[in-house]
Amino acid sequence: MLSFALGIGTQNTQGDWLEIYYPAPLINPPESLVSAAKEALDAPSGNAAISFLPEDCARLAKALETAGHAEQAELAASFAASQRPLVAMFLDTNQPPQTAPEVYLKLHLLSHRLVKPHGLDLTGMFGLLRNIAWTNEGAIDIEELPARRLKARLEGRALSVDCVDKFPKMTDYVVPHGIRIGDTARVRLGAYLGEGTTVMHEGFVNFNAGTEGPGMIEGRISAGVMVGKGSDLGGGCSTMGTLSGGGNMVIKVGEGCLIGANAGIGIPLGDRCTVEAGLYITAGSKVTLLDDQGQEVNTVAARELAGQDDLLLRRNSQNGRIECLTNKSAIALNEALHAHN
Repeated sequence: MLSFALGIGTQNTQGDWLEIYYPAPLINPPESLVSAAKEALDAPSGNAAISFLPEDCARLAKALETAGHAEQAELAASFAASQRPLVAMFLDTNQPPQTAPEVYLKLHLLSHRLVKPHGLDLTGMFGLLRNIAWTNEGAIDIEELPARRLKARLEGRALSVDCVDKFPKMTDYVVPHGIRIGDTARVRLGAYLGEGTTVMHEGFVNFNAGTEGPGMIEGRISAGVMVGKGSDLGGGCSTMGTLSGGGNMVIKVGEGCLIGANAGIGIPLGDRCTVEAGLYITAGSKVTLLDDQGQEVNTVAARELAGQDDLLLRRNSQNGRIECLTNKSAIALNEALHAHN
């Protein structure tokens, strides 16, 4: 069994899942726990999302406690007071998700740091998630928003819509240990933030992407991009994800790298690389290679530099060409800025 989790969520008036919160998802759970839960809920084999009622919680909790899993038993017992729909998600194999509860479990596993980006199959997930109004009263199906807004007004309440999206913000579900986030709305559920990561107010981290930590993120980490330890993404910079034109090339940033303000990359970087502020490198960009004396050696497409270490990429201020030479000094991040005590 790959994962197991008990969740509480929200459905629309048609009974479709809008979102699910898994307080304590498990990776590679003990077989005894899974067997006890499946028997108590009459769950089939394979990947399955099993809806259950508050009155089922006592039976589930007893089965888990008898199997020797006190923490999950306590969680199941606490769900008996729920006024929201409940679900048990059994994830047996890592296949394309088939239900919204399965998508949400995989996003939780990423944000809990139980699985790293690219470690789970998320193929087709967008078609399983509804467009949702995320409000001060929770998730609302966008088609049902006008009626809910009117109802709130008639009852003397103001219904505030924070955003309209398929994804919620991560911190409404998971707050990993040892991180700082300036604007929580800019980190989606499914982001992986390693300990020691700081995401400043203009930083953004998409789902299935993130940082090893420590690191300073003032730019954009697109879906599928992983940033190595000790790297710094300057203000307004960008990483090209597979959803934004990166194609089949997996974009990543190695350890000890610096991407300057308003710069960007469309190729993976190795360790200790620097991209000059304002310079956007795509796979097809023509790059002039320089030797240690600054003499021209060759001109190549940037894709030929993909994944190489110790590169300094800059634009010549006199002739405008993109140049690459060896990066002589690795980036040393300010330790005080990255303290999370």
